[in-house]
Amino acid sequence: MKDIALHILDVANNSVSAKSLLTEITIDEQPEANTLTVTIKDNGRGMSEEIAKRIVDPFYTTRTTRKVGLGIPLFKQNAEKTGGYLTIESKEGVGTTVVAMFVYDNIDRPPVGDIAGVMTILITGNPEIDFIYTHVFKEKTITFDTREIKEALDGMPINNPQIVMYLREMFEENIQEIINNNSN
Repeated sequence: MKDIALHILDVANNSVSAKSLLTEITIDEQPEANTLTVTIKDNGRGMSEEIAKRIVDPFYTTRTTRKVGLGIPLFKQNAEKTGGYLTIESKEGVGTTVVAMFVYDNIDRPPVGDIAGVMTILITGNPEIDFIYTHVFKEKTITFDTREIKEALDGMPINNPQIVMYLREMFEENIQEIINNNSN
């Protein structure tokens, strides 16, 4: 995959398939510590210990529609190419947490990519699911919680076309603001 946002989309779609009602996505960029860490945590079905260990194998998938599952193995490969790692913790009936750490300044680290677009797709494509997105850059943090957004919309659907445009712009502006205000 070309960028980290696409990895997030893939893993978050796994959370949707696992019947998660709340998925938390965090990107923590710490250039001084030379790390970029992505955490995706859900409260879906979870997996047995055996499946959680096998999920990093590209020739293992729980899907019946195809014989390979490349999303998690590629995410792991991309993290490891930078000197980082990927871990999966899961418990049946509780949920799953995927953590990928990338070495920040490594030439092989994919760019973050269109996270505003990915989050907008996830939120508006799954209006029944709540998402919490947190982006940390150095010491600045922004957080979007769809439960708060839905409450503020006062009954208007979160996937209303006008809301979709607003959400994307809100993500883009806030992410740029924390990155640009910390660039020095």
